[in-house]
Amino acid sequence: MSGITDNDIVAKEKEIDALIEERVQTLLDRKLGSLVDERVAKVLAEHQARQPEAQLDRLAIVASKGSLDMAYPPLILATTAAAMGMEAGIFFTFYGLDIIHRKKNAKLGVPPLGNPAMPVPVPNIIGALPGMTMAATMMMKSWMGRVKLQSVPEFIELAKELDVTLIGCQMTMDVMGVKATDMVDGVKVAGAATFLEYAGKSKISLFV
Repeated sequence: MSGITDNDIVAKEKEIDALIEERVQTLLDRKLGSLVDERVAKVLAEHQARQPEAQLDRLAIVASKGSLDMAYPPLILATTAAAMGMEAGIFFTFYGLDIIHRKKNAKLGVPPLGNPAMPVPVPNIIGALPGMTMAATMMMKSWMGRVKLQSVPEFIELAKELDVTLIGCQMTMDVMGVKATDMVDGVKVAGAATFLEYAGKSKISLFV
């Protein structure tokens, strides 16, 4: 042992310290690397969870009016979308239920009162007279007949043939005393939450 100097001891201690530091650094790098990988994976998972669900090639329509002139837009749009290969659904609520009511959809009228968009404007004082709704309805049906436009019941059947989803609003049916048996065949009865889930995944949503 007499041949070992203090400098040798110091050098050996430095070598041991360096090896220890290298080993500790290696372990730290591995631990930190693992922690970073876990953190990155967690952040990516959280980011993906926040991403909206992929929207479907789908059209969702709310039909809220039950006059003859307002029955056609949702039916035309939905059947056209279905013919183009899109998924389509119509949610009938409040007066829109008349469109799918088996005893009413063939008798929908066109009220001239307060309807300035009519091709032949009718003053309110005239539109309020008895028989004017019938006259306006006959006029519109004659215009539709010229272009051979299908009737509302025929459009409903076409929609079913094209697999358009027809949904009757449960709450509205309860409020208005409408039964499921009053609806045309093939209509589903559901609440607003069901339709909102359906519409939430749709590329296009419309309110008529």
